[in-house]
Amino acid sequence: MDAQSVAFQLNNSGLLRTQGLIGGKWTEAYDGKTLKVYNPATGESIADVACMGGRETEDAISSAYDAFKSWSKFTAAERSKFLRKWYDLLTTHKEELAQIITLEQGKPLKEALGVITYGAGFIEFAVEEAKRVYGDIIPSPLSDCRLFVLKQPVGVVGAITPWNFPLAMIARKVGPALACGCTAVIKPSELTPLMALAAAELSIQAGIPPGVVNVVMGNAHEIGDALLSSTQVRKITFTGSTAVGKKLMAGAAGTVKKYISSRYLWKLDGNTPCIIFDDADLDIALKGTVAAKFRNSGQTCICANRILVQEGIYEKFANALINAVQKLKVGDGFSEGVGQGPLINEAAVQKVESLIQDATSKGARVILGGKRHRLGLTFYEPTVIGDVNNEMHISRDVTYIAVSRDVALTQVTLVPVERKHLDLLHPFCGSKLKRRPVRIANDTNAGLGSYIFTDNVQRSWHVAEALEYGIVGVNEGLISTEVAPFGGFKQSGLGREGSKYGMDDYLEIKYVCLGNMNRN
Repeated sequence: MDAQSVAFQLNNSGLLRTQGLIGGKWTEAYDGKTLKVYNPATGESIADVACMGGRETEDAISSAYDAFKSWSKFTAAERSKFLRKWYDLLTTHKEELAQIITLEQGKPLKEALGVITYGAGFIEFAVEEAKRVYGDIIPSPLSDCRLFVLKQPVGVVGAITPWNFPLAMIARKVGPALACGCTAVIKPSELTPLMALAAAELSIQAGIPPGVVNVVMGNAHEIGDALLSSTQVRKITFTGSTAVGKKLMAGAAGTVKKYISSRYLWKLDGNTPCIIFDDADLDIALKGTVAAKFRNSGQTCICANRILVQEGIYEKFANALINAVQKLKVGDGFSEGVGQGPLINEAAVQKVESLIQDATSKGARVILGGKRHRLGLTFYEPTVIGDVNNEMHISRDVTYIAVSRDVALTQVTLVPVERKHLDLLHPFCGSKLKRRPVRIANDTNAGLGSYIFTDNVQRSWHVAEALEYGIVGVNEGLISTEVAPFGGFKQSGLGREGSKYGMDDYLEIKYVCLGNMNRN
């Protein structure tokens, strides 16, 4: 399948949009500026999209604010019907949408299809959950008062999304927002705006009223400033780097906006741990680790980055991991059998190279891969590195790359301890404090995803409780789903997205007291 022919077909289908969406109208940037969207697998330009800024964002906010007045008055059942049509269109066009993801983001087409299903699932969940936003009746301490609680939509939502899951990150935010009665202004990554625009086109086809869904892309600083300074925007939801997240949080304080962030870390100590015990099923642990690490070429916020393997299973697991990684086929996502696409851009490749150079200069050894792929451009070999220690940047920086930092080569050792003496925060007593896997796992400002593999039920329970992470996968490497809450501890974010818990952040709680009820 040729990328150019795919782009041509998508353009004819009406799904390859290049303008922003403001108040139900496709709009060019007011100053006529555009930005290019590239295919990372070929380096070719796919499209020139409108490069918008503050003025366009202000108009999008105004449109969303006006639309909120009517959309919030729709019944939950009515909003649910619109969302159901949107979901149906997303699934009907999943082949074309998957092609868009492969074009602008590089995912293998088969993986992209799964991502579309995953993303659409958030809309479907919102369809069902829209009718379950319940209030409460509170027993009154006074005989002449009646107390109750209403849940009402917060208002206009600014949704800022990353490039790695360009549909799912939008659906996970906008689905519950619309279900609760909010309206949205979406700011997608400038690297992957085409998916956001295609999803917006389908929202129009679903009959969702003008202004309920708006999309602006381009100048991130101007768009962000406009969203933060507007008193009409009542909530910001963001997925991205911690540095940007902190700036948005500070900016949101100026107008006291609700703020939710499910973010990954960059240049902070530590990231997603994967602890493999010697009683683990080797096949399950291997499959789960490869899935957790190499999905989307390692470019996800819950990739397994620190693999800690207990001594009893270490040799077998290390050899099996190397064999599995060797079998990963790298190539253009449209090619048959490809399991690893390109990295998103040249900056990502250079980041990989600097991390590996730093690690090898400090004693690490490249066991497999470790260089640019022969395909060139932004392709990089899936890599396994050994003899990694905490002095190396690769053991501390989030890489978002397909590099397995195999800390297992430090030979973590388990020393039997009687259960009554077990310290849940440090369930392993190695010869050195740093060899205690749970302490290593928790020694970080991060706290999003984590994984453990063991066939011991008591151990899995205790370690899951001890890990300071918002998500724990036990004997499973693919843990994301729309029905479960997604979010982290510590500096990995605030609030939760997905599931019934993700609805609450789009609602305000109003307490109503009816007094003097005993009058005749």
